[in-house]
Amino acid sequence: MVEKIKTFLKSITGETFISLSVRNYRLYYIGQIISTSGTFMQTVAQGWLVLQLTNSGTALGIVSALQYLPLLILGPWGGVIADRYNKRHILFFTQSFAGLLALVLGVLVVTNLVQLWMIYILAFCLGLNSVIDNPTRLTFYIELVGPERLRNAVTLYSTLVNVSRVIGPALAAGLIAGVGIGPCFLINGISYFAVVLTLALMKKSEIAISQPIPRTKGQLVEGIKYIMSTPVIGYPLLVMAILGTFTYEFQITLPLMAKNVLHSDAGGYAYLTAAMGLGASIGGLYFAGRKRGSPSRIGPAVLFFGLAVLMVSLMPDLHLAGLAMAVVGFCSINYSTLGSTTLQLESSPEMRGRVMSFWSASFLGMTTIGGPIIGAFAEIAGARGSLMLGGVAALLAAGIAIVKLKNPNTNRVLAITGAGKK
Repeated sequence: MVEKIKTFLKSITGETFISLSVRNYRLYYIGQIISTSGTFMQTVAQGWLVLQLTNSGTALGIVSALQYLPLLILGPWGGVIADRYNKRHILFFTQSFAGLLALVLGVLVVTNLVQLWMIYILAFCLGLNSVIDNPTRLTFYIELVGPERLRNAVTLYSTLVNVSRVIGPALAAGLIAGVGIGPCFLINGISYFAVVLTLALMKKSEIAISQPIPRTKGQLVEGIKYIMSTPVIGYPLLVMAILGTFTYEFQITLPLMAKNVLHSDAGGYAYLTAAMGLGASIGGLYFAGRKRGSPSRIGPAVLFFGLAVLMVSLMPDLHLAGLAMAVVGFCSINYSTLGSTTLQLESSPEMRGRVMSFWSASFLGMTTIGGPIIGAFAEIAGARGSLMLGGVAALLAAGIAIVKLKNPNTNRVLAITGAGKK
């Protein structure tokens, strides 16, 4: 019996972390742990910095909108670039540039020169960089691990992001309380170069480089037509656009909830963010070992996500809100990995960059529209009201997914064996 239990646990562990057996992915993973922790540290610090300067939910919304406006407008062109050029080479540039922007903001803060308009400009520049960086990163995983391990790689990366969501805010809270906000940006700037180093250390011969598409006219329109004519791709993107606009606005709703409703400080905001990351990390480890996914599961996943967000809006104190945010994280990672994997495996290889650029535009770019709306709505209805709005929107998105993705033509089980359009 003991041996059977050991064998069972070993099989689970092996499936859960199977992508890390690939050297290049393992290197990239290590670099991302460092860099993404720095990113979440800066997210907390930047939100608190804007509140210190303005005490305005609208200002938080504007910063968020400026950071994601380029993704909304130019995101699809970023996908074309990702399809045209070597992804590893692109990432060398985009990761270095993001690090430079963080260092500039850090210097401005520690020298007491920072003003709100400077934060606006740097946020916009980071958004321009993300136009190219996001679809490139999302489509780089399949080159590192292959289609058979893609869902595992995406889930493990999402788990990494959420572990970083725990580490980064905790570091931010300690640094802000101990030495101030400025070092958060400086450390984040340095952390990007960990990714650059791991990219340099990869074995090029072990990267399954996608065949770049030749430069021709009409490639963006071609991608749009492809998405609109493929329901299993189009509807998940529509669902994410709704969630990106109204629900994934936690960089606005959580600091307002912590300060104005739960009467806490930067530590309270960091606690809520870290709780979401912890829940998502647990969910990531759970879902990483699952080999199968289906487009029909997207709807129920979004439904539970929306219910969890509504639960947070009703919590009476900080500790219970944190527990509810852990549930939000668990449900969120289930949906995000299902959606991302569905799109990548169902897309034609020559279209993958453009498809995933629309995923980024839907996930992050729609914040440009939703950020100011949620920020302004919070000033009218309060932080609880803004969270409720996001939860209700998620329930509506879940209804669309449940109805539209149960069609037999889009309800194919994605056994991770390289299935999908070739």
